[in-house]
Amino acid sequence: MSATFTPPPSAWQDWPLDREIVLTRVIDAPRALVYAAWTDPAQIQLWFGPEGFEIESREIDLRPGGLWRFDMVAPGGTRYDNRMRFLRLEAPSLIEVEHGSDRDDDPGRFRMLVTFDEQSDGKTVLTLRQMHPSKAQRDGAIGFGAVEYGGQTLAKLARHVAKLRGA
Repeated sequence: MSATFTPPPSAWQDWPLDREIVLTRVIDAPRALVYAAWTDPAQIQLWFGPEGFEIESREIDLRPGGLWRFDMVAPGGTRYDNRMRFLRLEAPSLIEVEHGSDRDDDPGRFRMLVTFDEQSDGKTVLTLRQMHPSKAQRDGAIGFGAVEYGGQTLAKLARHVAKLRGA
């Protein structure tokens, strides 16, 4: 007689995957360098945002409780106001923020978790997770280009740290 296997409850069963966008990138740099590019006000403004977009900061305080208020300016001049409130910074492994438009009552604000995992080869696996308030908002963000624009942003980050390393 064989016993029937009953799997334990999944840790993922209550995780709302239909509200999440996940981006990853392997960056050829130590994680301390990649983490610093996210937490140094002078650096983040150089690479953040999709290809061709410029960043114009109004306020930048990259510490727990601090705000980064900025416009992403598209190549045609369209401005997208943004606000990030930094919730957790655990050097050199984790950053958690709330991200949305630059208004207090933004119903589209979402949570973002960025993790930095240094591999044995000295490269860093960066994982960026966006948790949206609803499936509809997540679907709207994907329709707007969040995955493609996020990939472009991480490519700009990789080029930025490559320059720092002299590569």
